[in-house]
Amino acid sequence: MPSKLFMVWSRKLHRWGTVLIALPLLVVIVSGLLLQFKKEAAWIQPPTVNGVGGPPSIPFEVILTAARSVPEAEVEGWGDVDRLDVRPSKGVVKVRGTAGVEVQVDTATGEVLQVARRRSDLIESIHDGSWFHEKAKLWVFLPAGGILLVMWLTGIYLWLLPYLVRRKRGAARG
Repeated sequence: MPSKLFMVWSRKLHRWGTVLIALPLLVVIVSGLLLQFKKEAAWIQPPTVNGVGGPPSIPFEVILTAARSVPEAEVEGWGDVDRLDVRPSKGVVKVRGTAGVEVQVDTATGEVLQVARRRSDLIESIHDGSWFHEKAKLWVFLPAGGILLVMWLTGIYLWLLPYLVRRKRGAARG
C-alpha cells in the first residue's frame, strides 16, 4: 500500500501544478485547437491553388518579381521572403513574406494565383511560446509541459488508487 506521505504529496503536486501551468496550458490548448482547423479554415491558412502543373520551369527571379508585384506582401527583395514552399504536383510555389502575406505563383507561367494573409505561422509561434519571447519556449512552455506530464502521472495514480486499495483488501480477505 502506498505511503500516506506519497498520497499527500501527489495531491499537493497536482493542485499546485495546475496553478503553475494554467495560463501556458490555456494558450497551448486554444492555439492547438485553431491549428487543428488550419487546412479547413482559409482565415488561418490559405488553401493551395492549382497552377498549370508539372515541374517548376520559371527562374527564381520571376518568382521574386511576381511577389514584388503584390503591394500588401511588402516584398522588395529576397530579404523580405521568409520561405518558398514549392508544390510541383500542384504547379505552384508559395512565397511567404516576412509581413505574413502568402503569394501563390504558378510555376509554369509566373502568374500570381492567390494573395492571402497566412496566420498559421503566427498561431504556431503562439502555440510553442516563441511569439511571447525568445526564451519563453524553453523557460515557460517546456517546464509547463514537464509539470503537465507529472500531473498526468499523479492523476493516473490518484485515479487508480481506490482500485488498488480494493484489490489489496479483497486479497487480504480471501
